[in-house]
Amino acid sequence: MTRNWMHDIGLRVIKLINILLIACPFMLCWHFYYAARAEALPAQNAMLYFLLPVLFVALYVTLARIYNAFLVSYYRVSEMVYSQMLAACIADGLVYIVICIFCKKLQPLWPGAAAIAGQFVLSTLWSVCSRKWYFRHFPPKKTYVIYDTRFGIDARLKDYGLSRKYAVEKVIPVADVLRDLSMLNEVQEVFLSGIHSHDRNIIAKYCIDRGIEALVLPRLGDAIMLGAKKMHIMHLPVLRVQRYNPKPEYLLAKRIFDLIFSVLALVVLSPVFLVTAICIKKDGGPVFYRQERLTKDGKVFKLIKFRSMRVDAEKDGIARLSTGENDDRITPVGKVIRRLRIDELPQIFNILQGNLSLVGPRPERPSIARQYEEEMPEFRLRLQCKAGLTGYAQVYGKYNTTPYDKLMMDMMYIANPGILQDLRIVFATVKILFMPESTEGVKDGQITAMDREDRENAGENADRTGEEKDDLKQDSTVA
Repeated sequence: MTRNWMHDIGLRVIKLINILLIACPFMLCWHFYYAARAEALPAQNAMLYFLLPVLFVALYVTLARIYNAFLVSYYRVSEMVYSQMLAACIADGLVYIVICIFCKKLQPLWPGAAAIAGQFVLSTLWSVCSRKWYFRHFPPKKTYVIYDTRFGIDARLKDYGLSRKYAVEKVIPVADVLRDLSMLNEVQEVFLSGIHSHDRNIIAKYCIDRGIEALVLPRLGDAIMLGAKKMHIMHLPVLRVQRYNPKPEYLLAKRIFDLIFSVLALVVLSPVFLVTAICIKKDGGPVFYRQERLTKDGKVFKLIKFRSMRVDAEKDGIARLSTGENDDRITPVGKVIRRLRIDELPQIFNILQGNLSLVGPRPERPSIARQYEEEMPEFRLRLQCKAGLTGYAQVYGKYNTTPYDKLMMDMMYIANPGILQDLRIVFATVKILFMPESTEGVKDGQITAMDREDRENAGENADRTGEEKDDLKQDSTVA
């Protein structure tokens, strides 16, 4: 208990140090340059002098949390620096706009650029030192991975550089653990991967009773339960689960936000549209590519994108997802606009038409959706709400994230509809724009046949108890 207290307090202290360090270059820039230029407004100057630093800190802390910039023990130095600098640059930019409004004219950019350079240096130093401090005082936790239908978590921990936090000593089938729960007394942490709720609850209760931390990889039913409404009936606690049914005021606010965003984006990005159209047209084909996609309740609409592939890319009539930069169907111009996400911009017209929202599950092609549903009928549950240009699965997953995991993340979004969640996803989308791994192509065969892990998670071709099969049968009839 004392060690956990020291861990939490220590992390709070180093996070506070980070905030102070990142704020210092801004404060110097503001105090020695921009503040002096705001003296033309003496009645407001005192208030402005103190409010802008507070505004910067508030913006930076909010964005840094969205971008997970303080995860010292989970992120590499480069990932933390990238997240912190993205948060700092956006905060710097927004405050610069406020300064220009108060001064009633554009201000020089070079002081702000100098502040950003200072923030980069301090962010790098903080990230390196904080990780050294953390792992010096908090060695890897002795960990077991307990699995049922989903395995390979131990390898993934190594791939993501988490071996310094979790020292995986054993990978154990859940059946062995249930026969002797006392084996968990030897560890500090357990990963519960792909375990049925009944078995998982037995282990979780045992861990809680003995102060062992458990990290649970959820199943589809868990994502559905996230949206359950708490009630009290007959003097009993009740959880009400229902189909996606957000409040009307949320849907109205979401539509207004979509329209405002679309109009502003078209105005600001019109030069990009023009240059891109000219470049694509040089090969003689059409500028835009229209493709059937699915949105709310399975409605089919025509998604608009800049054409990035050859005109005859699917001349055989078979739908295929891209396999990445090595896909020979992608044109030279297409490689550039895909890397910069420019090919997605015409979907703004779909948002204006109302077929698409800014935030929502990514619209899938009907033919590919049918392939997924043949092996995972629950995949159609993501059609409960309108599809989106960006979404939970795009931000926290990758292009080649498995269909089951995409469904899990989309269901987590559907479970908690709200403007704040939408705004968080919009800001988080900025982070992935320059991350190449977010657009990695799918592996050969991933579209025509789901991998073993997905099949087992979805309930296909796996050995299960009668209870699990009944649960899966009920899931497949939903929606």
